[in-house]
Amino acid sequence: MPGCVARGPGDLRVEALPVPEPGPGEVLIAVRFGGICGSDLHYWRHGGVGDFRLTEPMVLGHEVVGTVLAHGPGARGPAPGTVVAVHPATPCGACPECLSGRRNVCRDTRYLGSAARTPHVQGGFTARLAVPAGQARALPEGLGPRRAVLAEPLSVALHALRRAGDVRGRRVLVTGAGPIGCLVVAAARAAGAARVTVTDLLPAALEYGRLAGADAVVRADDPADPGWPEEADVAVEASGVAAGLDACLRRVRRGGVVVQLGMLPPGASPIAGNLLVSREIEVRGAFRFDTEFDDALRLLAAGPVFDRLISAVVPVDEARTAFALAADRSRSCKVLLDFGDGAASAPAPPETHTGHTGQIGHTGHTG
Repeated sequence: MPGCVARGPGDLRVEALPVPEPGPGEVLIAVRFGGICGSDLHYWRHGGVGDFRLTEPMVLGHEVVGTVLAHGPGARGPAPGTVVAVHPATPCGACPECLSGRRNVCRDTRYLGSAARTPHVQGGFTARLAVPAGQARALPEGLGPRRAVLAEPLSVALHALRRAGDVRGRRVLVTGAGPIGCLVVAAARAAGAARVTVTDLLPAALEYGRLAGADAVVRADDPADPGWPEEADVAVEASGVAAGLDACLRRVRRGGVVVQLGMLPPGASPIAGNLLVSREIEVRGAFRFDTEFDDALRLLAAGPVFDRLISAVVPVDEARTAFALAADRSRSCKVLLDFGDGAASAPAPPETHTGHTGQIGHTGHTG
């Protein structure tokens, strides 16, 4: 079966991999779509993300949707033929974090397509994937597999907002209009934020932010841009650069909350620390997610606006083209890999396709 394997910086290959057998408690899934994430791009381009470095070949991918083909011994989960989204995390369930209800920061978790541990956890960009049955979630009524691929990154956005607190009636600033930042915008809008502002350096990214529901879009490098809020109640840093965090600290109100969601570069990052003191700003980290995955599926089922963020669907045998497109933020937001109708035992809904759709805000194939 085909799989997308990162072997080092700049070395991405589509390789023939052995087809797995579902083990005890597992289900075998025929993957239909996989969403290319920023961490996948970092593994491909730089050989690592944050402090996690490749030390061996690794199958990428943790945003996957497909059809259940078979159950392993003792598995209890969605029946064969069910279209499912895959929760990518397998927390240990025994560490202090898991026992206190914070499984997203489990110290011994396994996460699809992650080099956080060695041996690395192989990812989901394969035609067949075996995972614990409890991680396969049947899609709610009205949600097709193409849009459902956004469940994992939307869960990240929902967790960031949960870390921020109730945003109803509040002014929210989001720095970075990449896929995650745009999903934070859409999630904040759905949660009842009074006004949502998003910043970026690229006009195309800002247009995606507008399509996601932002009230104002701002050039991050233009302090005189009239779209900047005078004050924000909550700021979510989704760019992963120190300048974005600085903007959040300077634009959030006294006593406000800043959520650091973007993964900053390894090592020390400069920070306007005096503002934390003089304005009593709270800075909270947000890492992955847990139960938000089910919330994300429900929100996606009710929100066709999310289709606007899918800018291209590319066949898996053109994975290098897909990764290059996903890395070019002037041309794309969320890029999907298509593993093809032949991978599934049941026909895909008619909204799926394998053509290239590079238009901003393309909504011609809704889920």
